Formats: sequence, C-alpha cells, structure tokens
Amino acid sequence: MPKSPIVETNHQVMFYDSDAAGVVHNIAYLRYIEKNRTLLGVELGLDYKEMSKEQTYGAVIRTEIDYKSPALLGDEIMVRGWLAEIGKVRFWCAFEIIRTEDQSKLVSCKQQLALVKMPGGKPLRLPAEWREGFNNG
Repeated sequence: MPKSPIVETNHQVMFYDSDAAGVVHNIAYLRYIEKNRTLLGVELGLDYKEMSKEQTYGAVIRTEIDYKSPALLGDEIMVRGWLAEIGKVRFWCAFEIIRTEDQSKLVSCKQQLALVKMPGGKPLRLPAEWREGFNNG
C-alpha cells in the first residue's frame, strides 16, 4: 500500500445531524468527511491559512459516496481518510465512516481534488514530495 498519512476523526451524531427519525442526513456525512479531509491536508503539508493568503485552494472536482448503513442519533462514529491516488494535477482521497460500537462500515467515499490558484482558477501541479512519497510506498 502506498505511503499516506491516515487521519481519523471522531464524532458523535447530534440532533442537528439527523432527521425526525434519528437518521443522519446525507449532507452531514459530507461535513464529517470535509473535516477529515482538511486535517488530512494539514498532514500532507497544506497549511490552509497560508494557502488562503496566497489564494490557493483545494477544489473538490468529484465525490463518489456509497451509503451502506445509516448512522443514528447518539452514535459514535469515526471517519478515516487517506490519500488514495496522485496524478500531476489531480488527486483522490478515500474515506470510510465506521460506527465505533460495532465497527460496521456506514459509508465509503472517494473525492477527486485539484489545487487551484484564484481568482483565475488555474490548476497547479501537485507537490513533488507527494508523488515521490506515494510512489515509493
């Protein structure tokens, strides 16, 4: 398996994450994933505060998500994310959401991203150390 930091974030399902039946809204899963992806970026050397000053941003190009089983109000869940694939300009991150009580996988997700320079939206080459570290894993 290629070298990539694996970032784990823990959450408890709250009222604002769920509907009247206590089932997590699909958008809440994406919010959990976004928090994990931001922390994964930090592990990969992307200082989002500095990037914001330089007007460089990670842009989500595509999200593929499979909802396997619902999380419920009060569940403790863990999101695990890692860098899954690297190209010259685009990269994929993979995520899974697991209910900690029984270790059941609730969600699998992949997101394709690119680093872009604003305001023009010009794609940037990915850091060489990502490709080197990933390909030597």
